[in-house]
Amino acid sequence: MTSSGRTPSISVSGAFQAEADTNYPAAAVPTIYFIGMTTGKSSIMKVFPKWAEYLGLGEVRIQGIDCRWHDAPAVYRRIVEHIKRDRLSLGALVTTHKLDLLNACREMFDELDEYAELLSEISCLSKRDGRLRGSAKDPITSGLALEAFLPADHWRKTGGEVCLLGAGGSSLALTMYLMQTVPPPQRPRTIRVTNRSVPRLDEMKHVHARINPGLEVSYHHCPQPSDNDAVVAALPAGSLVANATGLGKDGPGSPLTDAAVWPANGLVWDFNYRGDLVFLDQARRAQASRNLQIEDGWIYFIHGWTRVVADVFACDIPTRGPTFDRISEIAAAAR
Repeated sequence: MTSSGRTPSISVSGAFQAEADTNYPAAAVPTIYFIGMTTGKSSIMKVFPKWAEYLGLGEVRIQGIDCRWHDAPAVYRRIVEHIKRDRLSLGALVTTHKLDLLNACREMFDELDEYAELLSEISCLSKRDGRLRGSAKDPITSGLALEAFLPADHWRKTGGEVCLLGAGGSSLALTMYLMQTVPPPQRPRTIRVTNRSVPRLDEMKHVHARINPGLEVSYHHCPQPSDNDAVVAALPAGSLVANATGLGKDGPGSPLTDAAVWPANGLVWDFNYRGDLVFLDQARRAQASRNLQIEDGWIYFIHGWTRVVADVFACDIPTRGPTFDRISEIAAAAR
């Protein structure tokens, strides 16, 4: 029983169901937390122990914490307080709640990296010398994931554009990568961003005003999937269409209708790798007729987790080469 009278609720999956008055038990071994919504269903629960063994991390543990969509600030504060105060709680990966967690807990962090400040979100919590650090990894990991499947010199050869369905943190992070990391000759000529609500588009415009070196960006308010269909239908051949909405994992459905017309010779990327991936099913039905290259979020998952594990456990994990290839193989075998 906790001091507040509430026993930490552990689901069948082994994840805590987060509440505002939960006192989390002290970690018995060095622990990394996974803060999400359905963490017990993630492949990381099977993958992480095998990674830990391969990387020589010793006796360590991963623990899921499930929060509700846009949960109460007190829920996030309770989690961050536990990680900050508990000696063997070393850090966490955050998904879905990146913006909400930072909004609720900003003053609890001793350090925020430049991406966390710019994006107003946190995907990684870690500690060094007793100081709690928050960082946003997506501008790094989304770029690594994209380059893993993007054909060489693709944008120059095809004249294709990038269409991001959804203007959340992962979408903004990818635009940051394209604007700040990719050399001008290797950038797409245009980025189109759609979103169901206007405020997220306005927030993205605000960030782009500070970082965009001149890459053309258009912003589209698309409250209905049919509105997204219209944006996708106008894309030139060779364009990339990415589902950055969370639909298919965090919520049901797809940002497009079944009538969507995909760009010929295009790339289709769902940031999700698990769930009811309707978006990918729609693309696969048109794969042959439109000559589509289709990618799910698996490689994004690997880069996302390895960057956080490296930070939390202060270990070196390369982003390419034999060690990364072996890590990818281990993950694939446990998927």
